[in-house]
Amino acid sequence: MHTRTLALVGATGGAGTTRTAVELAALGARDGRDVAVIDAAFTTQGLSEYVAGRIGTDLTALLTDETDASLSAAAYPIRAGRGGDDAGEAATLPGRADLIPARAPFERVARAKTAEAARKLERRIDEATTAYDAVIVDVAPVGSNEAVGAVAAADRVEAVTPATAHGRDALQRLRGRVADVGESVDGTIAVERAAGADSEGNGGVSADTRLPAVDPAVRSAPEAATGTGAYVEALAGAYERAFDASVGIEFEEPGLVERMRSRG
Repeated sequence: MHTRTLALVGATGGAGTTRTAVELAALGARDGRDVAVIDAAFTTQGLSEYVAGRIGTDLTALLTDETDASLSAAAYPIRAGRGGDDAGEAATLPGRADLIPARAPFERVARAKTAEAARKLERRIDEATTAYDAVIVDVAPVGSNEAVGAVAAADRVEAVTPATAHGRDALQRLRGRVADVGESVDGTIAVERAAGADSEGNGGVSADTRLPAVDPAVRSAPEAATGTGAYVEALAGAYERAFDASVGIEFEEPGLVERMRSRG
């Protein structure tokens, strides 16, 4: 089955799931596709940090108070990253990269986390496939109605985990949780930490894609909008694998040191 919807599920909090979802969307748009990221991590609401401009209607409103509104009412462009004065402006890309964030007070978040709202979320994810070439859902570790609904609605489920021993253990627990709701983890993405980011370092986590460390600051994203280094190249591999699509972006040739390391 051709993948249109990809659920990126964090194996643990702080795994880098939201950043990875934003970067994959930017990469797809850079290659000329229309891509949406839907926020199914209502508690953290981290996707809202990557939005260009002010957020009015958000996803939780579409699941509770504004159920008749179109999904487009809560769609916002990814802001330009890489710091600088343009950090609040929309990124300019050949395709479209939209974010559908959760940005709501506790009372509405609580209503959006019910089983009924989760079923509406599934329908909103289906709605997104009629307007976008690819849909990525940012999902917290499976343990809430919205996370279960997102996993159930997606064509493919990929786990995002830190490239550490803790991440390896969390991945095993996540596989069990996903199996408990009748689904399976189809692929894995391990995110390396910058030097000194944690005491574990980057362990030998077995994953389908391993993303090199990047500046974790929100203002540095999306790196994939213009970058050609190892991080973006690894992202491209993850996008191609997840969506069974080829990405026509040229990447930097590895230098002598990198070639020697790869041979070792």
